[in-house]
Amino acid sequence: MNQVVFPQTQGRTPGQRFAFLVFLLAIGAGVVYCILHLFEDLAPVRESSVFPYLLLGVALVIALGFEFVNGFHDTANAVATVIYTHSLTPNLAVVWSGAWNFIGVLISSGAVAFGILQLLPVELIIGVGSSQGFAMVFALLIAAIIWNLGTWALGLPSSSSHTLIGSVIGVGLMNQMLHGSNDTSGVDWSQAVSVGKSLLFSPLVGFVLAGFLLYVLKLVVRVPELYQEPKKNTPPPFWIRCLLILTCTGVSFAHGSNDGQKGMGLIMLILIGTVPTAYALNKAVTPAETQTFLAVSHSATEVLQRYSGGASPAPDARAQVEKFVQTKTLAPDTIASLQALIGSIESQIRPSETIASVPQGNVRNVRNEMYIASEALRVMEKQKSPAFAPADVAVLDNYKHQLDHATKFIPTWVKVAVAVALGLGTMVGWKRIVVTVGERIGKTHLTYGQGASAELVAMLTIGAADVYGLPVSTTHVLSSGVAGTMAANGSGLQWRTVRSLALAWLLTLPVSIALAGALFWAFRGLF
Repeated sequence: MNQVVFPQTQGRTPGQRFAFLVFLLAIGAGVVYCILHLFEDLAPVRESSVFPYLLLGVALVIALGFEFVNGFHDTANAVATVIYTHSLTPNLAVVWSGAWNFIGVLISSGAVAFGILQLLPVELIIGVGSSQGFAMVFALLIAAIIWNLGTWALGLPSSSSHTLIGSVIGVGLMNQMLHGSNDTSGVDWSQAVSVGKSLLFSPLVGFVLAGFLLYVLKLVVRVPELYQEPKKNTPPPFWIRCLLILTCTGVSFAHGSNDGQKGMGLIMLILIGTVPTAYALNKAVTPAETQTFLAVSHSATEVLQRYSGGASPAPDARAQVEKFVQTKTLAPDTIASLQALIGSIESQIRPSETIASVPQGNVRNVRNEMYIASEALRVMEKQKSPAFAPADVAVLDNYKHQLDHATKFIPTWVKVAVAVALGLGTMVGWKRIVVTVGERIGKTHLTYGQGASAELVAMLTIGAADVYGLPVSTTHVLSSGVAGTMAANGSGLQWRTVRSLALAWLLTLPVSIALAGALFWAFRGLF
């Protein structure tokens, strides 16, 4: 089997050097943009000490370090097929993939980011500025980085998504062990099952569909060179090359829009915890949108009034609603307490012209009350309890959307920072994973048809998951897709590599759970 020769920097053509320079300039511009906007956001904030800023700086470096590792660990999968079919040179492929990861991150919705955070206990989310909150964030990030670096060093395409979700579960379990089942919500297992299904089935989808697509392609497109080993250092025919570059572009874009969001959610927790006056509430909410929020809030309280059964709210309405989110058990005064909580939110916002104008002393409290109310409505919707009428469901869904718009947002500079980290990571450490995907899964060289089939299935699978707000692993989908095409082609699999990949897949969850749990326990004392 021919191996790909990776050219060094000095071997680049003038066109490649120009593309590389343009990409570096874009990365540099992104860094400057992020720094300027961060300082602009922090300008109105007045902290009594320098400690919050130091903590913010350290936490951001670690969070972006996670995305950097994600870049050279996961994104390398996207360029493996174009490199091993000689469709693009390694240098140009890495720059091209990094650019489309950048674009994918910038236009991502944020649904995946906040979907993962819903796995965490609600008391850790609303207490993110406390010592436990910081212990949580650092434990999640460092555990994920340790496992990703370890598997990368061995050349194993392990999943960053899988690792991060295991870390989230580890923190939730340790939090529950430390406080007892009555004092914490622990892990949201219903949400964990939903996320777990997407991670479990996406590799199977990749294996089966990629193999089936190659089989269909052989029946329909009878072009022999499409299914033969590429000639050494010779680019494929023009139309095949275009197809492979297109699928590489799609996977890179989908990876950015899905995987890039995981770091965004954690960065938002860091920002809210360290400088809540700047980031706890969405300052982009306009005066008109604020008035809409107040009107919808009033309608929501009227709906809940009809379902409260005449009960009075608990003395501490917020605590009662938070308890409902933790236990998922509806008490007689839960609906009335939620109604009172919504009224409290409305009374704190109404005197202000916009949500962004809420007095700094109230910002953290308003944000936490909004988050709890939103989570309570989410749990009620999932449990179908109480049984709201369709018209009332629409009103409450609209109100929840308004709450999420005010609290679950991602500033553009955060997206740019994640995109920069992913892009740099792709450029630095891609080679180990590329070699595994291209040479060590099948017994023969990757053909044009196999590369296109695996990439196309990965692109569509990740894109669909992004639409539904589900995290999937680019690594698992593409690696299993390549294996599926090898099996369908009769090429045979290198079972040593397959066993290593399966072992990494099986160990990722328990190892990341144990690592994150232990780090959370240790960091609680440190902070």
